[in-house]
Amino acid sequence: MPAPASLPPAASPPATVSAWRPSVPGVVEVFHARFTEYAYPMHVHDAWTLLIVDSGAVRYDLDRHEHGTPDDTVTLLPPHVPHNGEPATEEGFRKRVLYLDSSRLGDDLIGAAVDRPDLRDPLLRRRVGQVHSALVRPGDELEAESRLTLVGERLRGHLRSREPAAPRRPDPVLARRLRELLDARVADGLTLAEA
Repeated sequence: MPAPASLPPAASPPATVSAWRPSVPGVVEVFHARFTEYAYPMHVHDAWTLLIVDSGAVRYDLDRHEHGTPDDTVTLLPPHVPHNGEPATEEGFRKRVLYLDSSRLGDDLIGAAVDRPDLRDPLLRRRVGQVHSALVRPGDELEAESRLTLVGERLRGHLRSREPAAPRRPDPVLARRLRELLDARVADGLTLAEA
């Protein structure tokens, strides 16, 4: 009986990159990528980096401390703080990133984000994914903007101290006025700021 032939090592999937600038206020850029071998050198951004990893894992240093992206984690890297990144496993990683300007998250949150860049919050993770889903569909900018507003509120809640919030009261008049505005602007569209 002949010896079994050895199979060649499996080739790594090629790197893929997609980036664009949507017309959504506060979003500087959207970046989707799959890397198996690429390592980011130490660098900084002028914008907040909000990322989710869909497969694999990333190992990175932020402000001289090692971090990683375990399952269901949302990673928030603050602007102006050095970081790097590389695959944590041989399989590499697939990630989706939103680069956000300071209109979405203020510079007052940088210190808290340095201390806690990896947020384990399944609802936040799902909402960030929903923003990305809306951004890849042309014409869904209002949906992306409104979903991003919810993401921003949740991020600020994680990063700010836990002060008790004032209870919210429903406002049926405001809800009716918004519905009327949306109905009147169906053809022309509407931004979240106008609403």
